[in-house]
Amino acid sequence: MVVRAPASRRSPEQAEERLLVEAAQKDPARFAELYEINFERVYAFVARRVGDRPAAEDLTSEVFHKALANVRRFEWRGVPFAAWLLRIAANAIADRAQTAGRELAVEDPPEVGEEATALVDLEEVERRARLFRLVGELPEDQRRVIAMRFAEEKSICEIAEGLGRTQGAVKQLQFRALQTLRAKIEDRKPQNRRSHTKGNTKPGGKDA
Repeated sequence: MVVRAPASRRSPEQAEERLLVEAAQKDPARFAELYEINFERVYAFVARRVGDRPAAEDLTSEVFHKALANVRRFEWRGVPFAAWLLRIAANAIADRAQTAGRELAVEDPPEVGEEATALVDLEEVERRARLFRLVGELPEDQRRVIAMRFAEEKSICEIAEGLGRTQGAVKQLQFRALQTLRAKIEDRKPQNRRSHTKGNTKPGGKDA
């Protein structure tokens, strides 16, 4: 069954994305814009499933190479272009796992169907992409500790050994990084909740 977004529910962002896709299909050089918009989404999706930074970077690069090579075959169905990219990523991860000797069902990435969005949680991927952007703003030593601890799933002991630091120093860097991330996430939360509360407050400070 073909999945299409109802016309009434198509956002300006979807319309703009469709124009970018069509531009890239006509001129591959325009694919760079789609790359910039979707890189963190794809990397977040891959890194969560691979758990190894070099492998995640390699697979993310592979995904965009495949997408660029096959962008002319992409058919707009009103669902996010990221869904197609993430399906390619899922298949690339499966290919890599199969090469490593694990038995997994693998499909040809360029032939992904319209049901792709049902296979990935785009909202979760978007949340992780935002988190990756925030991690990228951390000081280098904190960023390395967070990447090794949560993306590569290394122990405090392994991180300390890899960085030539004491375990206490690594724990302190992790603590500071997590504190900073929590503060940034709070600062960047939509303000509509606060404004909504104010809008429902009568003069005198009592709620309606």
